[in-house]
Amino acid sequence: MAGPYAQQVETLPQPRAAAFFDLDKTVIAKSSTFTFSRHFYQGGLINRRAVLRSAYAQFVYLLGGADHDQMERMREYLSALCRGWNVQQVKEIVAETLHQVIDPIIYDEAASLIEGHHAAGRDVVIVSSSGAEIVEPIGRLLGADRVVATRMVVKEGCYTGEVEYYAYGPTKAEAIAELAESEGYDLKRCYAYSDSATDVPMLESVGHPHAVNPDRALRREAVARGWPVLAFERPVRLRQRLPSLALPPRPALAVGAAVAAAACAAGLVWYASRRWGGRGGRAVGAAAA
Repeated sequence: MAGPYAQQVETLPQPRAAAFFDLDKTVIAKSSTFTFSRHFYQGGLINRRAVLRSAYAQFVYLLGGADHDQMERMREYLSALCRGWNVQQVKEIVAETLHQVIDPIIYDEAASLIEGHHAAGRDVVIVSSSGAEIVEPIGRLLGADRVVATRMVVKEGCYTGEVEYYAYGPTKAEAIAELAESEGYDLKRCYAYSDSATDVPMLESVGHPHAVNPDRALRREAVARGWPVLAFERPVRLRQRLPSLALPPRPALAVGAAVAAAACAAGLVWYASRRWGGRGGRAVGAAAA
């Protein structure tokens, strides 16, 4: 016969879990930070040369990953680039062009995973080093529950050029740990997906890490650790693939309000350092988010 506490034990809630997704080359087929550059040019935020540099950097970025030095140069450059930008103007440009720019490049495989994790009762969290004025709307488009992204200091409605929080490398893992504490996630039951070796701290912080379209360094790490390696190859319009995700989405609860200045900064800093800056290093992109 069951004891007096049997029913109480049976009804105890299970620990919560989440799936953490890097964005660029993991959920979408291109760099979110490069994709909006043409529209920022049309809005008068950057010049034509910046657009051309970003387009070239986008091509090269698709061929490789980004190392620590390149990500640091990106952070330094975006500080100068976005200084004085009007935050509301940036938000309006992203809102007006989001479906045109992002909807066609969402990986079918990623959309299926997002749908599957939600069906299993897990939260979906986008964790990206791109700015939240870009990442938050993409998160809403995908139906993400939360977003972690870079944020810049804003004063009187404009970016000051100072970086308040850079969602990169170990700081992604720290943000995940904070969410686990505040939301009650059991990290051993959580999942994570990324294409870049810079996200190893994020991947190793969960019980189910996955390398997606990995750069060479992450592929070596995944093979050594026995992590699954996934190949996402089919960009598809989200509304065609998963009509349910095109309905009014779940609110994306952003961890901070961040900068859309990264929309072209990554391309600029990579191109300047590789083509005109003469600093050497690998010929790869600089915005692995």
